[in-house]
Amino acid sequence: MELEKFEIEAGLKEPVTLLHLSDTHICLADERDNERKNVLAAGRIKSAFGGSNEQIEQWLDEAMAFGREQADLIIHTGDLVDFVSAANLDFLKAKLKTEDVFFAPGNHEFSQYVGEAKEDTAYKMQSFDMVQAASPNDLEFAVRKVGGLRLIALNNGYYFFLPEQVTALKAELAREEMPTILIMHNPIHTGELYRFVREELGKPCAYLVGTPDELMQDYAPDRYKQQKADAVTLGMIELIKTDPQIKAVLAGHLHHGHRSELRPGLPQIIAGAGFFNKCALIRVR
Repeated sequence: MELEKFEIEAGLKEPVTLLHLSDTHICLADERDNERKNVLAAGRIKSAFGGSNEQIEQWLDEAMAFGREQADLIIHTGDLVDFVSAANLDFLKAKLKTEDVFFAPGNHEFSQYVGEAKEDTAYKMQSFDMVQAASPNDLEFAVRKVGGLRLIALNNGYYFFLPEQVTALKAELAREEMPTILIMHNPIHTGELYRFVREELGKPCAYLVGTPDELMQDYAPDRYKQQKADAVTLGMIELIKTDPQIKAVLAGHLHHGHRSELRPGLPQIIAGAGFFNKCALIRVR
């Protein structure tokens, strides 16, 4: 297990330790699924994720065992499974509910066939109820408290936030004042993170929420449209950056660990991919 360690200053009386997992991308299908899903499962695990579900499952189990011993809470910031299948949903339910994992879904949790269609709210809702049934917490907005720390999980796997999420976040922050960490799948744009993805990783786009328009002019048209933030999303980002209760953002999606700041003193930490046997241990003080 390749473990990155981070610290967050949140003003807690007693420290809280989080094991941060992300992007496991399990690719399972069986006789309950159609032939296309079985072919997809075999092809995706071989071409994209190292060739072995068994190896990734072993790494995940080892990480969770470590988390039970060393952390106060295990969190997972999405893409635990690679697409919707009966076998993947069983796996999702077993890992999240049995292990008591606080979960923010990614885009792949709702992918029926990877890359088959435009992934928007209407597409997500075709499989939403099935995925929700496998999750121990609400997939759009959920709150979990551990020690003196409040964690809020948000679903932003399609690069935007919903008006209902903005309303819920404002209400929760007003309900009780306490140090808060947000968990979500897609990271929010920072200049440092943008440069990391485009220059160091060499990606054709940054895959971030709220990237300024002038930095997306060389994106492919579909990626530009996908990642261009609407007014609600920009408003949510401003709320996240300015509310003093919010002490950090934890995300995934990029498959590589990274730490930058949304503003001075507000870190955003990204966990490396589980299919690379990577995770992050975060001590919140």
